[in-house]
Amino acid sequence: MLQKTLKRLRRKNRIRSKISWTELKPRLAVYRSNSNIYAQLIDDVAWKTLTSFSDLKLDKTGTKTEMSKKVGEEMAKKVLDLKITEIVFDRGWFAYHGRVKALAEALRAWGLKF
Repeated sequence: MLQKTLKRLRRKNRIRSKISWTELKPRLAVYRSNSNIYAQLIDDVAWKTLTSFSDLKLDKTGTKTEMSKKVGEEMAKKVLDLKITEIVFDRGWFAYHGRVKALAEALRAWGLKF
């Protein structure tokens, strides 16, 4: 169990070291649990969460991947309302496939660049 946690932390630190963010390009962090997915837009300069959204606020209809797409669409609407078009996508230690990929593709479909 400890080895798995250490590997995840190494992966997270490796990913976090490669991304760079500014006030103009805030970080969109994704967290995926077994049953839900969460996304939040973070301004790391001011240490504030600008906006967030999760599938807890949606009706549970469809698969988890479909729910992730809906979260991506709603999050994109909220980010575009803040007049932000470029973000840095931070997937944490999660692999870029399945629900995380569906959320990212929904964000791109709404015109966000990362």
